[in-house]
Amino acid sequence: MFTDELKVFSGRAHPELARAIVDYLGIPLGRMEVMQFSNENTFVRVLENVRERDVFIVQPMSSPVNSNLMELLIIIDAMKRASARRITAVVPYYAYGRSDKKDQPRVPITARLVADLITVAGAHRLLTVDLHKPQIQGFFSIPVDELTAFYLLSDHFMKKKIRNLVVVATDFGITKQARDIAARMGVPLAIIEKRRLGNDDRTETLTVIGDVADRACLVVDEEIDTAGSLVGVVSALLERGADEVYACSTHAIFSGPAIERIAASPVKEVVVTDTVPVPPHKRLEKITVLSMAPLLGEAIRRIHTGQSVGALFA
Repeated sequence: MFTDELKVFSGRAHPELARAIVDYLGIPLGRMEVMQFSNENTFVRVLENVRERDVFIVQPMSSPVNSNLMELLIIIDAMKRASARRITAVVPYYAYGRSDKKDQPRVPITARLVADLITVAGAHRLLTVDLHKPQIQGFFSIPVDELTAFYLLSDHFMKKKIRNLVVVATDFGITKQARDIAARMGVPLAIIEKRRLGNDDRTETLTVIGDVADRACLVVDEEIDTAGSLVGVVSALLERGADEVYACSTHAIFSGPAIERIAASPVKEVVVTDTVPVPPHKRLEKITVLSMAPLLGEAIRRIHTGQSVGALFA
């Protein structure tokens, strides 16, 4: 059986997701010691044989981002030095994705730097979910499998059978994914035109392209950070006559005032996934968290057995 060679390990970023993945696969979670010394140096020790094994390391770059990224790199190095046959970094949330180009003078392309770090550390493959931009795959010299949560999210709303629905893209960057969701649900598409103000996550909604009056709106984005953009979009849609507004997003970062903003917002439901941990104090009644474990587990099984990952979305 393939489970004799497949090993799944978890860093400290999201052990709950890793346990759900191995439950799906029907295998135990790999044993590993990860700790931090008093001088903040991270120590990793693999507690079982991985020589010539197919190893998958589950570690989203969630908060604290830099610590979890460094921990991932150290775990990869430990697996490489323990003679793992193949190492796949399972990074459901890829941080620094917004730093994917030089849009100002003298700024880094950090998304490329992170790709280089993962590759040099010794990863043979990356498995991730809904990158900020698909072009980030090209920053890697190793194979990248990018899954999408938008089928899972759209299925949730299709089951609700909301009448007179329109899908709304939060900006032009997410238009393709929003159009695919709208086509899958058989509903029209609207697009928000907005602009970002400086480097402090503030945005300004300029106009709504499409008919939203007297309709239920489903706002689509790949990430909710401080929720400032989401709250602005919800307000703009209601001002233009929308009856009610729902929202869905893959990555529930929920930093800073996000939860307070969502709680005060008239948005009816916010549906996200568990690519990053969503602790109990951030799980409002109007926030629904869907599990990515079955999709990630099936992708891991297919990578291990040499089957198509793309067929999951055919």
